[in-house]
Amino acid sequence: MAVLRITTYNIHKGFSQFNRRVTVHELRQHLQQLHADILFLQEVQGAHEGHARRFVHWPQMPQHQFLAESLAHRSAYGSNAVYEEGHHGNAILSRFPILNWENQDISVNRFESRGLLHAEIQIPGWPEALHCMCVHLNLLGRDRQKQLLVLRQRIETLVPADAPLIIAGDFNDWRQQADRVLTEDLQLREVFQSFNGMPARSFPAKLPVLTLDRIYYRGFRIEHAKVHGGLPWSKISDHAPLSATMRRL
Repeated sequence: MAVLRITTYNIHKGFSQFNRRVTVHELRQHLQQLHADILFLQEVQGAHEGHARRFVHWPQMPQHQFLAESLAHRSAYGSNAVYEEGHHGNAILSRFPILNWENQDISVNRFESRGLLHAEIQIPGWPEALHCMCVHLNLLGRDRQKQLLVLRQRIETLVPADAPLIIAGDFNDWRQQADRVLTEDLQLREVFQSFNGMPARSFPAKLPVLTLDRIYYRGFRIEHAKVHGGLPWSKISDHAPLSATMRRL
């Protein structure tokens, strides 16, 4: 298991752009074709009583379980936004055993509920666990800087300096301000910066112009990286998924 295939994807709660139609069944089908070992998912609907009543084919189980079941993956879910009819948050789906996980509340205002989902995954043959963090940061730059400092503190406190690490998700960082903390302070690298020389454009899915989604890492060499643009992805969510093939150093 020297090589891992990673995907990060904001699934928009299983709806197409502008919430025009339910796409979670298409999402389930097409995620199978990516053959990802580990998926970092944002805006995952854990429960929603209104959608369950309104849509005939709404899954009876939480979306992270619905998707993980079709992939034969384990899953960890962190509920971030809780409201009267349900909740949504981040999820990590893994082909390999998830040893433990924790969801840390990183909300900095009452309008945006955000979390940092941290899982330790046991890869066969590896002497140490792989640390995986799935994030979805705020829209305002000053809020994101506060959340990045929390992320930094968590890594410095809980992740051994020599442990392999992947941080992926929707950073909402179109101004590319996250690099100061992640690449300079923590000495991480970003997948598409390493492979193509610039972050991936992933939003909006139909015509990506903004670099909102990222995959940061250490302890790997990047063999391939891809933005899954065009059909069918442009009709499934408002973000395009990103994938990377990573070789353990």
